[in-house]
Amino acid sequence: MGMVGGGRGAFIGAVHRMAACLDGKIELVAGCFSADPKKSQLSGKDLHLDPDRVYATFEEMAKAEAALPGDKRIDFVSIVTRNNTHFAIVKMFLEAGINVICDKPLCYDLNEARKLREIVRKCGKVFALTHNYTGYPMVKEAREMVRTGKLGTILKIVTEYPQGYATTALQGKTDGAISNWRMDPSVAGLSNCMGDIGTHAENLGRYITGLELEEICAELSTFVPGRPLDDDGNLLVRYKGGAKGILYASQISNGDENNLNIRIYGTKGALEWHQEDPNDLVFKAVDEPRRTYRRGNSYLSKAARENTRTPFAHPEGFIEAFANVYLAAAQAIKDEVTGRKPKKAYDFPNIDDGVIGMAFIEAAVNSAASKKKWTRFPKV
Repeated sequence: MGMVGGGRGAFIGAVHRMAACLDGKIELVAGCFSADPKKSQLSGKDLHLDPDRVYATFEEMAKAEAALPGDKRIDFVSIVTRNNTHFAIVKMFLEAGINVICDKPLCYDLNEARKLREIVRKCGKVFALTHNYTGYPMVKEAREMVRTGKLGTILKIVTEYPQGYATTALQGKTDGAISNWRMDPSVAGLSNCMGDIGTHAENLGRYITGLELEEICAELSTFVPGRPLDDDGNLLVRYKGGAKGILYASQISNGDENNLNIRIYGTKGALEWHQEDPNDLVFKAVDEPRRTYRRGNSYLSKAARENTRTPFAHPEGFIEAFANVYLAAAQAIKDEVTGRKPKKAYDFPNIDDGVIGMAFIEAAVNSAASKKKWTRFPKV
C-alpha cells in the first residue's frame, strides 16, 4: 500500500496503518505524508521507508508509482487527508490505474461525490470507504439478524453518536487544545458534526437494516459562539417502506466520549449495540427474556465469526474493526490485481456509500435551513 496524508502528528493516519498491517497481508511501501515535502520525508523516515518512494506531492507519487512494473508498484493507496482534498487525490490515483481506500466522508460536497462515482465506474478499480464501524463482528451479527428475519418487519431505528470533546477542548485556551479544521467550511464542507460523525450514524443504520432514507427533518445547532458550522444535530427520519427513526449526533454532549449506539425495533423483536462495549449485542424478543450475544462464540453467524480474531472472553475493538474493512478491501484488490472473479460479494463500504453519505449531509443542512423542515432525501 501507499498512503497520502497521515504524517507526523496525524491521528487517523496511524490508525489506518495499524489496521492495514494487523493481519500481515498489507505492507506500507510508499507515501506522500504531508503537503510539506520536508515533513513528508521525515514521516517516511519515521516509518523506515525507502526515501526514493517518499514523495513531495501526491501528483508525483501517482505518476511515479503507475510507471513502475506491476510487481513493484503499489496495489492501492490509502487517502487520509482533509475533506476538501479527497476529490483531486482520488481522481488522480484512479485515473493512474491504482486502487483506492479513502477515509470518510467521501469528499467536499455531493457534486464531487457524483463525479467520483462516475470515475470509479469507468475505470473499474476498487474503491473502499472506511466507515470503520461496519467492521465490528457484532455489527455484522446484527445485520444477519435483520437479514434472516429475526426482528420481523423493521418499525423504528434510533441511532445516537454523542461526544463531548468539542465543548471546550477546541478553544485554544487550554493545555492540549487541538486544531479543528472540521469547523472550517472551506475545508470540511457544509457541516462539521453531521459531516464528521452523523454520517457514521446514518451509515451504521443503513448497513445493518438495508433501509434507505426517504425524508428527514433536521435541526442543526452551533452552541459554542464563533463557530461557523454545527456542533450538534437532531434528526427525525423516514425510511423507504415505512420505518421511522431518530438520529442524534453531538460534539457538545459533555461526559460522552465516543458513544455511538443503535437500537432497532421490529415486529418480532429488537436489538441494541454500543460501540464503547462492542463485544455485546443485546436481542430483545417479544415476550421473552432479553439475551446478550457475545463476540467470539460458535453460536454466532458466519459473518461475525469470520471477522473475529481472538477467542471469546478476549475483547476486540476499534483497530480490529478498522482492520476488517481493510481486510475485505484487500481481498477485492488482490482479485482485481490478479484478474480473478470474486466468489462472493465484498463486505466493505464502497463509492455508493460515500455518495449517500454526502447526500445525507446536504439533506440535513437543507432541512435545518428550511421552514418546511421535512426534506426529501436527494436522488443519488
